[in-house]
Amino acid sequence: MNCLGSQPKLNRSKEYARDQEVIQINQEILGMEGDPDLQFLLQGGDLLKVRSSSWKKTRYYRLMEDCETMWYESKKTFKTNQKCDTTRHISEGLKKYTEEHVECRCFSIMFKSCRKNLDLVASSEEEAKQWTNSLQKMISNLSNLNSQQKTEHWILSCLNKADKNRDDKLNISELKNFLHLINIEMDDDYTEMLFKKCDTSKSGYLAGEEIEHFYDLLTHREEIDVIYGEYAKTTGFMSPQNLVDFLIKEQREKATLADAHNIIQKNEPDENAKEKKLLSKDGFLMYMHHPDALVLNPDHREVYQDMSQPLNHYFISSSHNTYLMEDQLRGPSSTEAYVKALLKGCRCVELDCWDGSDDEPEIYHGYTLTSKILFKDVIKAIKEYAFKVSDYPVILSLENNCSVKQQEVMAQHMSSILGSALITSPLGDGMPINFPSPEELKGKFLIKGKRLNKLEASFAPEGEEDDDTDMTEEEDDEDEHEEEQRKKKKKLKLAKELSDMVVYCRSVPFHSFEDARENQSFYEISSFKEGKAMKLAEESANSYIRHNVDKLSRVYPAGSRAGSSNYNPVPLWNAGCQIVALNFQTTCTNMDVNQGRFLVNGKSGYILKPAFMRDIDTEFDPITLTRGDWLKPKTLHVMVISAQQLPKVNQKESSIVDPLVKVAVYGVAADNAEKETSYVENNGFNPEWNETFQFDVYVPELALVRFTVEDYDSVSDNEFIGQYTLPFNSLKMGKFPSPPTVNANDVKPLIVLCFHTSWTLCTHHGPRC
Repeated sequence: MNCLGSQPKLNRSKEYARDQEVIQINQEILGMEGDPDLQFLLQGGDLLKVRSSSWKKTRYYRLMEDCETMWYESKKTFKTNQKCDTTRHISEGLKKYTEEHVECRCFSIMFKSCRKNLDLVASSEEEAKQWTNSLQKMISNLSNLNSQQKTEHWILSCLNKADKNRDDKLNISELKNFLHLINIEMDDDYTEMLFKKCDTSKSGYLAGEEIEHFYDLLTHREEIDVIYGEYAKTTGFMSPQNLVDFLIKEQREKATLADAHNIIQKNEPDENAKEKKLLSKDGFLMYMHHPDALVLNPDHREVYQDMSQPLNHYFISSSHNTYLMEDQLRGPSSTEAYVKALLKGCRCVELDCWDGSDDEPEIYHGYTLTSKILFKDVIKAIKEYAFKVSDYPVILSLENNCSVKQQEVMAQHMSSILGSALITSPLGDGMPINFPSPEELKGKFLIKGKRLNKLEASFAPEGEEDDDTDMTEEEDDEDEHEEEQRKKKKKLKLAKELSDMVVYCRSVPFHSFEDARENQSFYEISSFKEGKAMKLAEESANSYIRHNVDKLSRVYPAGSRAGSSNYNPVPLWNAGCQIVALNFQTTCTNMDVNQGRFLVNGKSGYILKPAFMRDIDTEFDPITLTRGDWLKPKTLHVMVISAQQLPKVNQKESSIVDPLVKVAVYGVAADNAEKETSYVENNGFNPEWNETFQFDVYVPELALVRFTVEDYDSVSDNEFIGQYTLPFNSLKMGKFPSPPTVNANDVKPLIVLCFHTSWTLCTHHGPRC
């Protein structure tokens, strides 16, 4: 058996030839053979990296042979790898640290992960455009790969890393290294047995088709063989009619022959089979990994709900302290945080506004050491990214701490930057009696904040007297620490220019539900700290729900959450609260649940509340759960079968995960439940569980289902690998026959999960951040 140290190194010409071969294969997988943008990235070039006004250094950047990783070189020959899942955005830091005349040469790479953005300056405007256009094309092509192409691309990268001496062969030592890279730990005897089985040339290493055969043995999936074998009735293939039978009987879908032909056309890799309108096992597996086969109802991926209801009849995806990238004491403020929130579908963002130098208002977390950003830069970023993901309205929640003079500047900036998209007067001719709908407000911005007088005053012959404006928005519900801060604040008056921009979301303090019924207009919104909101949701749930039938409520995290942690939003949704604001910068279970709530309806950021929460006379109470239309008991059966290619938690080569799956239901108290599988030891590549669970769900319209994969640890908390959360009513029904180890007559699950990170799981290395 050869060891790595004894292998001769390739000379430069052979190494170059091998790199070119790897590049050629990846180009073919990406469909970018001879593409000039790809060639530009592979060649690379010098860019000025900017960290501060005093730290600006030239680095050589290029795309590596895997066509996925960027490499850069400094004078110290330091190398680093970063996945290039980015979007172009010129950060306020780059604007701050560079001269105005070079702005056209600047670009920022904003990562989906939690790392800071990369601020760069090219030698010319044309070169900057070349970099950004080429990167965007590369990212787009990578994201559009089908499951087979993603697997091929990933396996090629792992083989490349495992082949230490770069001779296109794998000896037994390199093979074990390859197994670690793909997250599987095998017994040495079993590994050697597979190695010998595949080493048909008896050469002591695997090459070419022998490596392919070894991989085929690893990726063999018995659970797929069972279902495919049952329906592949046409000379070992699935005919269109066989596929329709599978879709109707097993997947419980309405399917036609036209649907089957479309699936074969999109997923069958064998051209001969495709020409004969047949689906091979490989094509079937590709379909099972396709978004069309997701557990998410495909009809719910687009906007499918009635969007013509009044605005307050919707749950609205909402962010708290949107400007922060990290904690609330010392964390950086950035326009990038707004961009990330908006690209996640957020429809209500918060702006904490304070007087700044040069009469320019700033945004930061008051009385802390968080950094500051210009108000006008935030408005520009919001304008640019507000409607990239959703066309429906964005609410700008102002916490106004500025002087009258700088409030006037705020109003000027919003007016000039947002233009006609900013709502500054009610829709229609007369005084409104209800909110407009999301449909009517498409592409529009609403301001939430203090207003000098009632909206009715704008329709009166003479304006009314100003109301008391000496209180900032979130002073309605303070703890002792915030009370001390409040005493330090100067009493502030409100600028008329800013006041007039507040139309449908006038901030007012909440005193009681009775007071709100008698004195609060429909367009007047109260903000509740999480503690007070939770107490009302527990003790006066029905009153809270009725309050939210014709008014808006906003809930925000307690000031004690200095680390930007999040509370559980579910009890507040159960009480009908529409704007349940969370710290979007913090990845956690509660944020995952929030994203799961807004995963559907085209990721529009608006989810229509159930009918029983839009009725002013509703008797619904999520705590007592009396009888009513909301009670639609269902039984959820779940079978967790297997997973494929789970990511490592620890990136060390020797690290292998011991995965388990948790299934949880979130909703009214009676529906909350969680169950988990046993763990599979040392196998993140293709673990199997074959375990079934059952859940009773009483109010399905408010329930969400969360699937979590964790790395089991016997001495500490399990480590998160990935998750997927979606509304209960968006689950796709199905009946998948059980694997051979389970009696098919015993279990008829509605849902069966075969996890595959390319389409099912939200992981640390993907959308979770």
